[in-house]
Amino acid sequence: MSSKSTVDADHPAKPDSLGDIRKPSWGYVLRRTLREFLDDQCTDLAAALTYYAILSLFPALIALASLLSLVGQGQSTQTIIDMASEFVPEESMDRLRPAIENVTTVPGAGWGLFLGLLVALWTASNYVNAFSRAMNRMYEVPEGRPMWKLRPVMYLLTLAMLILVAMAAVILVVSGPVAEAIGGLIGLGDQALLVWGIAKWPVLLLIVVVTIALLYYVTPNVKMPKFRWVSPGALIAILVAALAALALGLYVSSAGGESYSETYGALAGVIIFLLLLWILNLALLFGAEFDAELERGRELQAGIPAEESVQLPPRDTKASDKKAKQAKEDIEKGRALRESRGRTQDLGETSAGAEDGSPRRDRSSRRRHDDETS
Repeated sequence: MSSKSTVDADHPAKPDSLGDIRKPSWGYVLRRTLREFLDDQCTDLAAALTYYAILSLFPALIALASLLSLVGQGQSTQTIIDMASEFVPEESMDRLRPAIENVTTVPGAGWGLFLGLLVALWTASNYVNAFSRAMNRMYEVPEGRPMWKLRPVMYLLTLAMLILVAMAAVILVVSGPVAEAIGGLIGLGDQALLVWGIAKWPVLLLIVVVTIALLYYVTPNVKMPKFRWVSPGALIAILVAALAALALGLYVSSAGGESYSETYGALAGVIIFLLLLWILNLALLFGAEFDAELERGRELQAGIPAEESVQLPPRDTKASDKKAKQAKEDIEKGRALRESRGRTQDLGETSAGAEDGSPRRDRSSRRRHDDETS
């Protein structure tokens, strides 16, 4: 709806910093976040995001294997296969293994990387599009960007996310000899392994921060006040995801993991992996919900009527206006169909029928006819 908001995203009356938000506003934001998280059915949305994440897993693995072969990482094929075997069922792994081996053993591995990235871009964009729909629900705004504008943005965002995920995977997979070689170039020698073991974790955290920041800023059809590398919601998402993953790991390593193995057998690793993805998506959605409600709290404190909907202006309304017009036309055609008792969908024909004595009758004549028959 194009008339959803006329308030500037950078309204001067809004509190600029978190310290400017008053205590009652914080209480309102926290209460609304929990309530809206449930009302928006975020548990179901997280399940859908988990499905789309799995859908893009295989082509991403192929692209990653090709990337590792390009940088000369030894035993990259076996490394990828070992990583995937922890989560992928044995039957599916038997089909995936030849594809990974072909990509990393043929001389033109660069083409494998290119084709793998294209396939991964197409499939992984489903995840980004689903996340965009979830964000629109949280910010209470319809998708107004036309397809020719929305799709390129989502594809570019997907490409950026794939590059970031590939970088994170390379950091995790790269072995000691590479770190030693780099350390020899800068004169660190054997200390390179120690430096690498410590330095890779802040880099991984930075990649996670950038990925979440892009998702939160680009996907919704609202103009954000400004780009934040680490929003309060993103910080909450990272902390919740880390604690949840740690708790799940402790549970799996205890007696709970044995119960999973007894119940699911060979599929226990797959079930645990799916559960982990679902929890991570829940954390992302909760953080996004908090950011949306925090924006509502800032607007309310500024005197902006945002109690019913967040008053951020949409990025575009062309698509939503077109859908609203089509919905209005359908209602009018349905009314004409009802009044003509199924003889026409055209309101003009319905009115004309009343004038020239056609089967369409006005309300008074229908009521009189009903009284006489009764």
